[in-house]
Amino acid sequence: MRKNKLIRTIITVVVLITVVVLLVQHFHIRYFHTVEPEVLYTSGQPRGMDYPRLLYRYHIATIVNVRMAPEHRERNWRSEEIVWARSNAVRYIEMPIDRDKYFPDQQTQQQFLAIMADKDNLSVLVHGSGDDRRVAMLVAVWLRRGQGQTSEQTIGVIEKIIDGGLLTQEEVKFINGLTQQVSQ
Repeated sequence: MRKNKLIRTIITVVVLITVVVLLVQHFHIRYFHTVEPEVLYTSGQPRGMDYPRLLYRYHIATIVNVRMAPEHRERNWRSEEIVWARSNAVRYIEMPIDRDKYFPDQQTQQQFLAIMADKDNLSVLVHGSGDDRRVAMLVAVWLRRGQGQTSEQTIGVIEKIIDGGLLTQEEVKFINGLTQQVSQ
């Protein structure tokens, strides 16, 4: 009798732990970071149930995808994202930045600052494929040029976005070279 009760207890605990792990994974948006609540968020590629969570919990009104066209073939994520965005009245903007040369050019910077300046676009989610430095450098543009943050403040935020990684000298130079208060 005691042996059966112990076995049932062990099975119940294992099932509960499994359910909790699956739920956490199911509702976990990879590489998700809050840059400024209700304004700007970053993440890796959302999947499945991540989209409703982004809409209902974070009120995402615009998704900015920084991937290049060849990356669209990876796991067919693009179709799912576009269909979901359209059916939920979420703006979907492709702003391709090369994965290897991940510093946004002037045109991309201006386009992103214009998106962020339009209150109808907020809250914005910027995503790439994962722990993506393209996303981080685009956020740096907004923090320095759109928000007027200092290089030190911006570097602190960017280091969190790249999950505590250190910035390269090129990245620090890029951030330092961004002039403040270009957008409104």
